Amino acid sequence: MQQKLREHIEKIVPLTDDEFAFVLSHFTTKSYKKREFLIREGNSVKYAYFVVSGLLMLIYNNESGKQHIVSFAMEDWWESDFLAYHTQTKATMSLQCLEDTDVFCLSLEDYQQLCAGLQKMEHFFLRKANAGHIGSQQRILSFLTSNAKERYEQLLKRYPSLFQRVPKSLLASYLGVSRETLSRLAR
Repeated sequence: MQQKLREHIEKIVPLTDDEFAFVLSHFTTKSYKKREFLIREGNSVKYAYFVVSGLLMLIYNNESGKQHIVSFAMEDWWESDFLAYHTQTKATMSLQCLEDTDVFCLSLEDYQQLCAGLQKMEHFFLRKANAGHIGSQQRILSFLTSNAKERYEQLLKRYPSLFQRVPKSLLASYLGVSRETLSRLAR
């Protein structure tokens, strides 16, 4: 697991063995089973998670109880309810395992110490945050400018493995369509 984290970080910044030991000292590891929650709406958010293996989904439930899939996170991705994590407020979303999942956990305190203690990591997290922001904007634009068929094709092109790993009902929710519409789009 440690090697996967190092390789992930070193795609952006090189690390000496001592620097990586410092980085690693700020993380804990945890394993979760399918259907288990890492974050529950209304609870405090202790960690940002780096996915080593497995698959997560970030869920928002509106006032009428309708479930919205905000994102999926697979290997080599980071996920959390980042608003609650960075502001230390209660979660407005839940994070649940779709598969058995192994993660590295990073508390806000450890994140801040890591950035203060190693400028390379501050640069790393800035690049990751920028990429996440760009991805969010692209998703919003997709909903504003693309029809369901185009959104389906974009998702299939970007993340083909999701179609083997995620139930159709959840993919439909993520795309903002009914399961029946998704079945028609997949033909």
